[in-house]
Amino acid sequence: MEDKREQGAVTISVENKIATIEFYHPSHNSLPGQLLAKLAATITKAGQRDDVVVIVLKSSGERTFCAGASFDELISIKDKQTGHQFFMGFANVINACRKCPKFIIGRVQGKAVGGGVGVASAVDYCFATKYASVKLSELAIGIGPFVVGPAVERKLGTSAFSQMAINATGWYTAEWAKTNGLFANVSDSAAAMDQEITALAERLAKSSPEAQQLLKKVCWEGTEHWDELLAERASMSGALVLSDFTVQAINQFKTK
Repeated sequence: MEDKREQGAVTISVENKIATIEFYHPSHNSLPGQLLAKLAATITKAGQRDDVVVIVLKSSGERTFCAGASFDELISIKDKQTGHQFFMGFANVINACRKCPKFIIGRVQGKAVGGGVGVASAVDYCFATKYASVKLSELAIGIGPFVVGPAVERKLGTSAFSQMAINATGWYTAEWAKTNGLFANVSDSAAAMDQEITALAERLAKSSPEAQQLLKKVCWEGTEHWDELLAERASMSGALVLSDFTVQAINQFKTK
């Protein structure tokens, strides 16, 4: 029997009105389609629960927050429809965060790549450690950060987003990400970061849910068209992933 841990997992626990959603995949917390679907659904359901006021979104392990798209799944895509469906997985997670009526606190303990940067950008308040370097690697494999782009650009601004998107092989430090607005706080260790997260989550859990819901709407004003926008972006990526350039580039990355 196949170990379910090898397939990855999404779990949720609730304590004192704080929901903790955690995702895991053995390949550096990458996100294949089935995990993306589970993550989006879990975020949506948590937002609907009366016993939840605030959500903490995290990944397992100590080193990598999220390596982004699953290369194994990307290389298996053979038609535009399948490509569109895969990239809609990231779109659905971003939109689930956007539409969730509860504030989502992000916990980024290590490196974030591609779609992982998108997830970190889609939360409402993001904590990180000094090890949480970020990279948008999509252009290096012939795609481009099209689906995650709106979320990343909303946090970083056009200039910083463009730098990351164009310099697709370059790592940007956690301090750089904090300076440009992606991270609210950078700690020296995961333990110190968790203390900060607990303090904020507990304060929010005791605050007015109605006021927080209205404030979240205000914070996300101007994104009401993202359902259509991210679907269009998913089609762009879904077509590009079929190119000879991308197939060869992914195979080269897989052999490293």
